[in-house]
Amino acid sequence: MEVDRLRSLLEQVAHGALSVEDALSALRDLPYQNLDFARIDHHRALRKGFPEVVFCAGKTPEQVAAIVAQMASQGRVLATRASEAHYQAVRAVVPDAVYHTLARAITVGAFPEAPDAPYGVVLAAGTADIPVAEEATLTARMMGVRVETRYDVGVAGLHRLLEHLPLLHGAGAIVVVAGMEGALPSVVGGLVACPVIAVPTSVGYGAHFGGLAPLLTMLNSCAPGVAIVNIDNGFGAGYLLGRILLTSAS
Repeated sequence: MEVDRLRSLLEQVAHGALSVEDALSALRDLPYQNLDFARIDHHRALRKGFPEVVFCAGKTPEQVAAIVAQMASQGRVLATRASEAHYQAVRAVVPDAVYHTLARAITVGAFPEAPDAPYGVVLAAGTADIPVAEEATLTARMMGVRVETRYDVGVAGLHRLLEHLPLLHGAGAIVVVAGMEGALPSVVGGLVACPVIAVPTSVGYGAHFGGLAPLLTMLNSCAPGVAIVNIDNGFGAGYLLGRILLTSAS
């Protein structure tokens, strides 16, 4: 139940366009809906400004489809780490669902119009980091903020980043996704005044330890204003980017 939909229901009741019984029927699943294998938090948008997000990994296609079908009746839906099998099951019950292949995510509903607020930027150090960057970008856009992306701008060729300095200087916050040694967030953090959200990825060779090496690099950044999320957590970075930008607009 999103704020705009709840406000519309209350206004319809106040103006006599909707009966109390019909309004109660629309609200019957608040605050959560029990599906036995999942309890859908329909109050999440009222508390957090964005609906509950479905994490598909570890769930069967049938479970994901059942959850998304119920959530779609309340408004927009974002489901992350979704496979093609998850999407086909969802599409069977929610025909307007869209699968975003690079981001490995399913969305239902239109992207909200971005408010008059600073834009965000998502950077990917290498092409192999793009799936995590796309997850962050999609998440922030689903929250209703404007996001610009620039990919393959890592420290192995720093000139590729420097040509985008005007864009970076105008941003309200920046997500930097990097694998290998994970140095890019420190570089960006030293160049801009806005918050930087660093995302280590599992892209790298053996001593990279599946993302642990860039995670430690980012945690030890000497550039102020850099915060770090978990390895490959594009969703977490995109959500934080959205919250920062929407808060600055309010």
